[in-house]
Amino acid sequence: MTLGETRDGGDGEHQDPDPRYGSTGGRTAVVDEDVLAGDAPATRVRGPRNGFNTKRDWALLLLIVLALVGSGVGVWQTSGIAATESDPATGRYTVLNPPEVFPPSLGEAWRVNSPATWQPVVSTVQPDQGNGAPGSTVVSGDGGVVAGRDPETGEVRWTYRRDLDLCGITAAWSKIVSVFRTSGNDLPPSDPRSAGGCSAVTSLDPTTGVRDNQDNGETNVGQRDWDAELGSRFLFDGQDYVTATGSRLLVSIRSDLVKTGEYGQVPAQVNPNKQPRTGCEYHSVLAASAKVAVVESCPDENTDRLTVLRASPAEWEKPEEVTSQLLDGRGAQVVAMNNDLTAVALADPGRIVVFNQQGERTGTFDVDLGPNDLATDAPGRSPLVTNATGAFYWYTGSRTVVLSATELRPLWTVPDTLGPGVVFAGRVLVPVPDGLAVLSQADGARIGTIPVNREGYTGPVTMNTIGPMVLEQRGPTLVALH
Repeated sequence: MTLGETRDGGDGEHQDPDPRYGSTGGRTAVVDEDVLAGDAPATRVRGPRNGFNTKRDWALLLLIVLALVGSGVGVWQTSGIAATESDPATGRYTVLNPPEVFPPSLGEAWRVNSPATWQPVVSTVQPDQGNGAPGSTVVSGDGGVVAGRDPETGEVRWTYRRDLDLCGITAAWSKIVSVFRTSGNDLPPSDPRSAGGCSAVTSLDPTTGVRDNQDNGETNVGQRDWDAELGSRFLFDGQDYVTATGSRLLVSIRSDLVKTGEYGQVPAQVNPNKQPRTGCEYHSVLAASAKVAVVESCPDENTDRLTVLRASPAEWEKPEEVTSQLLDGRGAQVVAMNNDLTAVALADPGRIVVFNQQGERTGTFDVDLGPNDLATDAPGRSPLVTNATGAFYWYTGSRTVVLSATELRPLWTVPDTLGPGVVFAGRVLVPVPDGLAVLSQADGARIGTIPVNREGYTGPVTMNTIGPMVLEQRGPTLVALH
């Protein structure tokens, strides 16, 4: 056989192997016989190969490590951790007790800019509570900075800072809940929420400012994301839940910052047909007793609707209504709620209507309202209401109406006020244009007036107290009186 010939089994297709040939794609090439006859080249013997025994292996490993480090730094720089700066307090602070005797006067002790609080935020942790360092603290918020302050001097004890602007701050679960603004989402430009929202929420120890140990599967972070709208206020129900008061969406969370319920127009909704009504606008929201009450106007209804929801339904994305019924007109405002009853104020004529959990009216009471009261929604859709011992204090916009805590019926009214007021040293303090009216808790009888110079400020005033200090929130300014 000569080079180039093939062995044929009769059909020209089969090729027999030959020990001198090597297979090349189905054809065989003849190996030079002189080569076969000569000495065979020495075989290179290789020992067992370990993981890294060449420079190339080590160079490759170095590249992998550098890539991993680089990607880790990138993730860290874009995370909430990298955008956070915390300067916590380390000391133990005094727990301030309220005075036993009402002070003869109150003068300004300190003031600070705090636009992120719409009412004074305070916290007192007792030594025996066991959930943090003891002490009394006033909390302010400005820009992206939350600051814990000495109630008596205003001195900063701790700060927590993010590269995001604050939407609001509230005290809940013996913690400070801080909500920051975020931008960018998947909503169309026609949606008013497309500019972003108040979605980053963080909880802090009130005495030290240390971030809580909870997050989305991570540890030592203490922050989560939710879908709160811009302009929301964050209401603690006094028990277990904080609710954001959006115009189209209400969102509730529990103490570990996990979302427990949502109601309304949900962005990027995964499971449709969970919401009983969509396209409605919310005008007034109140949270109490693990429930959320909302006055809403829907496009296919001629009057406002009162809906009471559970803050934590069995399925967080499927609301559970305690009751829902149409009201007798527009411009309603929910003003008080307890375990069994919900009170709604209506104008023309001024009245308060009380409903039970079955949606039945248990009472209708006449109430004196100013000509412009209820003409517009309260800021943040959150009526100014103070919950005090045995009563609710509701600011109508021109006066303060006090309601029974049990029946929610009006007890007495204080005309010409600037806010709902607060109980202090056994008396009721209500802000009035020339100072603070001192009233009897029993019947609202005026005992006297403490002059306060607000330097021309005439807007709404919300109040709080901590120990011997009386706090006023005047727009973006937080003022401490002593």
